[in-house]
Amino acid sequence: MITQPDPLPDDLRDERLARVSAALGPRDVMVLPGAPHRLRSRDTEYPHRPDSELYWVTGLTEPDAVVVIRGGDEPVPALFMHPRDPEAELWAGARPDPEETGRTLGAAAVHGLGELHDLLPGILDGADTVYFRLGSHPDVEPAVVAALRRARRRGPRRGTGPRGVVDPGEILDELRLRKDPWEVAQIRRAVAVTLQAFREMADALRPGVPEWELQAVLEGCFRRLGSAGPAYETIVGTGANACTLHYVRNDRVAGPGEMVLVDAGATWGLYAADVTRTWPVDGTWTPDQRELVGVVDAARGAAVERVAPGVTVAEVHDTAVRVLTEGLVGLGVLAGSVDELVEEEAYRPFFPHQTSHWLGLDVHDPGDYARDGRSRVLEPGMVLTIEPGLYLPGVAVAGHPGAAPFRDMGVRLEDDVLVTPDGHENLTAALATGPDAVEGELGAPGARRSASP
Repeated sequence: MITQPDPLPDDLRDERLARVSAALGPRDVMVLPGAPHRLRSRDTEYPHRPDSELYWVTGLTEPDAVVVIRGGDEPVPALFMHPRDPEAELWAGARPDPEETGRTLGAAAVHGLGELHDLLPGILDGADTVYFRLGSHPDVEPAVVAALRRARRRGPRRGTGPRGVVDPGEILDELRLRKDPWEVAQIRRAVAVTLQAFREMADALRPGVPEWELQAVLEGCFRRLGSAGPAYETIVGTGANACTLHYVRNDRVAGPGEMVLVDAGATWGLYAADVTRTWPVDGTWTPDQRELVGVVDAARGAAVERVAPGVTVAEVHDTAVRVLTEGLVGLGVLAGSVDELVEEEAYRPFFPHQTSHWLGLDVHDPGDYARDGRSRVLEPGMVLTIEPGLYLPGVAVAGHPGAAPFRDMGVRLEDDVLVTPDGHENLTAALATGPDAVEGELGAPGARRSASP
């Protein structure tokens, strides 16, 4: 059975509405539209994915719904929704009842979406600031712009009306950054599905297997275990394809003696997992592969261990960078003082990205990584990835003779880590990363079969 997002608990929704309202000024208004259906071609649509901000605040998943929240001690949102329509529901399924939805939400007023453009300017008349994301919701934006025009025309005489628009992320990003226990439970379930899918994919791994078949095993397992599907486009990169950071073509056939880098994550409800593992296609490493994977795994382990309250995001990244740089020197790829190589960023041709990003409703969840010019300090409830990597495509190897044995190899290892009051919890620790443990999970050397023609 394919699950829908778990209903947001009533007390959690009420708490979030109250926090948003309290963060708004007493004369501010936040306008949160739901995601529309997206046209794929002609009359065919992409699968609908609810808007993360609207869902986080209200639990609503209905396409096009709009919630308007006022600042103050008592949040009394206004709700705009599609009305019931038997003809439309014959094709697309039953719609929720607007009045019932409004009662659940505690809305002060419930309106049909057709009334939005007539009513929203009046609702915004008394606001000082409107929180709305410009450029993202073309059906709602004209009503917000109309309110600004009206305020500009009437404001000088009356002294009322909005004079500016602010991105809702100024409030919501901070609130979403620290996950509550209910959110952590959703992420745990997404992780559990993802790890099981990786294990099942291991049974299909062998020379001659197409990348798309490995992708199909993963995503089929996601669905079979109750996930709505992948949280992002699955990456299955064999051979040199692993050196392309966001490789998603997945159209190559794995060769003997190669590695495969798989970056994938299931959703649970709307929450994401994000896991990367690098494995030998035929179940056993070559000596050079083993060395390279060992360096990346050491960096991953050191960075995970660095995660704790009071530690900055930059300190986690710097930990991974130092271990990777030491490893590159040990492999003969770089030469010189590790301190100087780190200072000069000599590692960047081989490790060009950051070690971490936030994880939650979005696979790259919102939240600043620096505040006032200083790196963000980790706090309990934050969930972040730890994903060091080394990539040695031909262009990076050129000019580094010591890198020749590792040409066209790409390795990334990624865990999902929860910051706890006394340190951290690696949510993905059950899936092996190190060379010996990976060989143990994949089976004895030579156990991989060649793919059937």
